[in-house]
Amino acid sequence: MAFDFKKEYKEFYMPKNKPQIVTIPKANYIAVRGKGNPNEEGGEYKAAIGVLYAVAYTLKMSYKTDYKIEGFFEYVVPPLEGFWWQDNVEGVDYTDKSAFNWISVIRLPDFITKKDFDWAVETASKKKKIDCSVAEFLSIDEGLCVQIMHIGAFDDEPETVAVMDKYLEENGYVNDFTDGRLHHEIYLSDPRKNCTRKMQNGNKTPDKEGLKRNSRQILLMSDV
Repeated sequence: MAFDFKKEYKEFYMPKNKPQIVTIPKANYIAVRGKGNPNEEGGEYKAAIGVLYAVAYTLKMSYKTDYKIEGFFEYVVPPLEGFWWQDNVEGVDYTDKSAFNWISVIRLPDFITKKDFDWAVETASKKKKIDCSVAEFLSIDEGLCVQIMHIGAFDDEPETVAVMDKYLEENGYVNDFTDGRLHHEIYLSDPRKNCTRKMQNGNKTPDKEGLKRNSRQILLMSDV
């Protein structure tokens, strides 16, 4: 049976619907950076997702090619993830999605090296006829975090973040966001398969059940 990150690391991918403290180990990712409204049709964010999955599936299916990856075993491509922030804004202004900066990522198995990644970028670009050179091999060491399961529309997320913030205050933690430590989301419902419909106000909401997301924030212990 193929290795499934969501099943093997349930504590990181399938959190409870209440805040919990976790220590996230260092991991490698396929990453694409960008800025702007993620809901924009044909926009930069949608293009980035296409690049991520093109590279991810090229690596996953590499065992069927002449290129051999040392230590390879079959695995399920992990969920799409994202790191989000806005410049010169305290907290997040959810009404101005065009101001979002983001790093969209898909986790890599530990046996994937930079050499393997470079091969996949080149191969995916040729096979899919899209420019995958914007993808980068990114290592992230998040450390101490708080996380919670969010089920619902993206625009409802501030309520879930408020629950995490209250939990931090009550338990002696404070947020510790920096350029290298960012708000982190894991999309447990595949965004490519979830049907969405446009509301009259231009926002999007799931057609059937709410999107499932692991929402994560960076922490440090408070001195007070």
